[in-house]
Amino acid sequence: MQGSANLNIMIKAARKAGRSLVKDFREVENLQVSAKGPGDFVSRADRAAEEILKTELMSARPNYGFLGEEGTSIEGKDPTRRWIVDPLDGTTNFLHGMPHWAVSIALEHKGEIVAGVVFDPAKDEMFYAEKGAGCWLNDSQRLRVSGRTQMIECVFATGVPFGGAKYLPATLQDLARLMPQVAGVRRWGSAALDLAYVAAGRYDGYWERGLNAWDIAAGILLVREAGGLVAPIREGQDMLEDGQVVAGAGAIFDRFAGIIRERPAA
Repeated sequence: MQGSANLNIMIKAARKAGRSLVKDFREVENLQVSAKGPGDFVSRADRAAEEILKTELMSARPNYGFLGEEGTSIEGKDPTRRWIVDPLDGTTNFLHGMPHWAVSIALEHKGEIVAGVVFDPAKDEMFYAEKGAGCWLNDSQRLRVSGRTQMIECVFATGVPFGGAKYLPATLQDLARLMPQVAGVRRWGSAALDLAYVAAGRYDGYWERGLNAWDIAAGILLVREAGGLVAPIREGQDMLEDGQVVAGAGAIFDRFAGIIRERPAA
């Protein structure tokens, strides 16, 4: 797909940050790691990748705002446009040497996500979308959500909260209701890639609570542009503000979302 100037800027920035992360991933045992909290680690690689993204994006579009996972927040001269960035989604996988993590960049315009990129450097997979232009993988593969219609044939993804996290009881109850009705549930540790995989038809659906805007902003657009549906778990909420999302292929979305919504989100 021939993308806009903004999308090309995003793809270039994601690849540059990805190259930096891959170098550190090869030396993962030597990384300087500090703990932000239980199960939530930050590394030198993570911070360096965010700095690359900030430099690339803000140099190209100095008037835009910027919101980054590692704490960078810039109010832009143009109040209608903002980059929303996660430099390393799947940090725990990265630090454990598991090649399933991503760079995520979204462009928000007047409160709506209009472009999104999720780049998996370890597998060299670039998922990207612009509003109204479809969802794509790498240079030329257009993506569509899965066409499965039977829940028992479907595979879903979620994030299982660690330790005593707030949403662990709700997620365990979700799993108890969902798993007897489906082919499987995966927990791979990257919300951005979970949503990209729904867009690619690899997963039939995804849900999770307790997320941040940078985890899901790009992925939401990917799913929508691939023909899928995305909504808050509790109807009426704002997904980016409240961090609760359910996404899936249209043929099974109502049944899937209904199961997840049986217990009101805490």
